Amino acid sequence: MKKVMLVFGTRPEAIKMCPLVLEMRKHPEFETVVCVTGQHRQMLDQILACFQVEPKYDLGIMQENQTLFDVTLSILGLLREILTAEKPDVVLVHGDTSTAFATALACFYLQIPVGHVEAGLRTYNLQSPFPEEFNRQAVDLISDFYFAPTETSRKNLLKEGKPDEKIFVTGNTVIDALATTVQKDYQHPEIDWAKGSRLLLLTAHRRENLGEPMREMFTAIRRIADEFENVKVLYPMHLNPAVRDMANACFSGQERIHMIEPLDVLDFHNLMARAHLILTDSGGIQEEAPALGKPVLVMRNTTERPEGVIAGTLKLVGTDGQAIYTAIKELLTDPAACHRMESAANPYGDGKASKYIAQILKEKLG
Repeated sequence: MKKVMLVFGTRPEAIKMCPLVLEMRKHPEFETVVCVTGQHRQMLDQILACFQVEPKYDLGIMQENQTLFDVTLSILGLLREILTAEKPDVVLVHGDTSTAFATALACFYLQIPVGHVEAGLRTYNLQSPFPEEFNRQAVDLISDFYFAPTETSRKNLLKEGKPDEKIFVTGNTVIDALATTVQKDYQHPEIDWAKGSRLLLLTAHRRENLGEPMREMFTAIRRIADEFENVKVLYPMHLNPAVRDMANACFSGQERIHMIEPLDVLDFHNLMARAHLILTDSGGIQEEAPALGKPVLVMRNTTERPEGVIAGTLKLVGTDGQAIYTAIKELLTDPAACHRMESAANPYGDGKASKYIAQILKEKLG
């Protein structure tokens, strides 16, 4: 029996790793060990509860006003003892978080093989997104198995000299999650609130957008809500106080914008399935929404997911307020433009990524 440890710590990681945990546990060839760092706390716990995943280890590192130094040092210090005791045959990390980077570094120091789920995403600009672009490139320097979501990601890895025989195109595990979470008969008070209107679902939290870029984004969305009486905006606010302060400053007093607490994955996926369009600076939503046939306006200057832009499911609109306003208005007033994005083919997989990853590990670990 081979021991596989999965380490993750944020809400987006949990959404994408929990389906893999559940799949790995179906295979008696594996002893599956889950360790969470708690880089996010409340938001992480929501996802674990939704998928009924109980970790063996919880590092509980989250602290008020934590910095990248705090996160990295805490994980390195606490994981050393766990990895030394468990002696896993491989450790799986996800994506581009500080949890993924610090875990991969700890494994490198202890000479434990690393499998990188969602490998090969790139902007090739270390400042955008920050620190995620550095994290994912650093993890890929260390990894022994590369589970790339798309052919574009595979080509990025090959271009960087990664061995072809260690790269596997699997699709993205987030599509697997949607098959579990989206329900036809789902009900929610916010759906009742938005009935008869076009619902715009907003997420915004990215570190490099804090400050003036976020003010531009929120001001543009406020203009849309003021102008279009048949539009309502739902914003599950990130827990970052700076994000919340900006949202309150820009949105307060507009009854067609609801600012609510973060949603668990079940609620969020189902609300996304019922939205007219998605406004985001997130990463994973760029993959989730197209699988549900939802147009996505990406309020960032770069994206590591160019497949969606090429396919037409995403539009990169930057953080300039006028550009965001114009892009939203076009989709609200031009049904043909909206339909083109809705009907574009999703490039991020068939919902079986977790099965493919488990099978690959079964073969490669013997």
